[in-house]
Amino acid sequence: MHKVTGIGGFFFRAQDPDALADWYRDTLGIDPVPMSEGDQSWRQEAGDTAFTAMAGAVDQFGSPDRAWAINFRVLDLDGMVAQLIAAGTEVAVDPEAYSMGRFASLADPEGNPIQLWEPAGE
Repeated sequence: MHKVTGIGGFFFRAQDPDALADWYRDTLGIDPVPMSEGDQSWRQEAGDTAFTAMAGAVDQFGSPDRAWAINFRVLDLDGMVAQLIAAGTEVAVDPEAYSMGRFASLADPEGNPIQLWEPAGE
């Protein structure tokens, strides 16, 4: 059976796409989509990726009108949280450490939900 090898892009609507692209670059280190030949796109590191549909009201989605949530893997959750707070971003760290790792939640400037995940053993 043929199968996909990963996520090639994640596309969503934004009120101010340029400002939001700048926020993702400056805050999370995600380079914008290249617009000129030779520009590099953001490359994620290999690792586990959860891909699942979820029923009903799910906390990770934020407000009920949100239909998606994104989860980014990080190597150092505490370091990333400190960096985000220093940049003025509000972050909620889940106080519980789970068998699969640790989590924190935040939102981008347009209110889109983001979850950070430090996998166990990283």
